[in-house]
Amino acid sequence: MSTTDPTTVRGPGTGIRARADYSGGVYGSMLAASVVIGAGALGSFPRLELVLLLLLTGVAFWIAHVHAQLFGARLAQQPLDRHAVFEACREEWPIVKAAVPPAVAVGVSPLLGLDVQGALWLALSVAAAGQVGWSVAAARRAGASWRLAAGTASVNLLIGLLIISFKVFLKH
Repeated sequence: MSTTDPTTVRGPGTGIRARADYSGGVYGSMLAASVVIGAGALGSFPRLELVLLLLLTGVAFWIAHVHAQLFGARLAQQPLDRHAVFEACREEWPIVKAAVPPAVAVGVSPLLGLDVQGALWLALSVAAAGQVGWSVAAARRAGASWRLAAGTASVNLLIGLLIISFKVFLKH
């Protein structure tokens, strides 16, 4: 990889450069929002169930993306070794990281005096905000101008609002 490539960062203590791609964070935020929308039929412990659903869905999709990366394009291009596995796991980790803020929002919702529906709306809002934030981080990491980063933030905000409108129309 080129040392001037804006999508690369120095790995901690490695002296080598590794790709930093936050698009998985955008994807993971959309995934978390979708989980919240689909979580209308929670059981006896809705907050705990939603926290687990958010985190476990993030982990499941992370595993799926790592698998696809390792046994899709990578396997055809290079032999599979421990370094390739760790690199794929690291590159796809933002999918899991994006599920954490909505899960935390659900977890702290009782402290804010929110009922379960309020917790769902809070988690959905946090996921949409995360989607915008991850898109700006991805754009800036790729070397985009602030104008382009604002453009991607606007597009992702519109997508987030579209996802929120699904929640309004579904009315669990």
